[in-house]
Amino acid sequence: MAYRNGTYIAFYANNTTEPTESDIKYYNLLKAWKVRPDVDFQFVNSHDKTSAVRDSSKKATLLRTLKTRLLNSKNMILIIGKTTKEDTDWVPFEITYAVDDSGIPIIAAYTGYKVVLAPKDLAHLWPVALKRRIETGSAHVLHVPFRQEPLADAVGRFDFNNFPKGGGLGIYSKQTYDNWDKA
Repeated sequence: MAYRNGTYIAFYANNTTEPTESDIKYYNLLKAWKVRPDVDFQFVNSHDKTSAVRDSSKKATLLRTLKTRLLNSKNMILIIGKTTKEDTDWVPFEITYAVDDSGIPIIAAYTGYKVVLAPKDLAHLWPVALKRRIETGSAHVLHVPFRQEPLADAVGRFDFNNFPKGGGLGIYSKQTYDNWDKA
């Protein structure tokens, strides 16, 4: 068994390499938080644990690399924006493999929200692969806004041995958000 200490990050690239036109900007923000000395946001990036692949790589190479990254991960951050559910290839594959094969929890991070207290109200944003796994009870998901504090806490807290409470509809309490806002 591989050493499973990484956080896998999934996002929809909107079939573009232009960072302002896709959710890659949020992935890049996670990496920026990690390297800032004044920010307490640490994680092992599963994407750094294997050789880089590009969209021009053969599909078999991409699949093999993504599987290796997921199997070496303790959890997944799934960045969910307005267009994430439109992805019909990589995000659905990543969700499916994370839940069905790797057995890791998903930290669903919603862009444009300050708190997430009612994840069912955001179901219209879910990719079909996530929706199905939540409905069948096979996914362990914590729903959070794309913010430093909840993401840092979730990445440090939840893994393949410690799932969030609430099955597929896990959340942090309003009090927890209030405490982060006071800090």
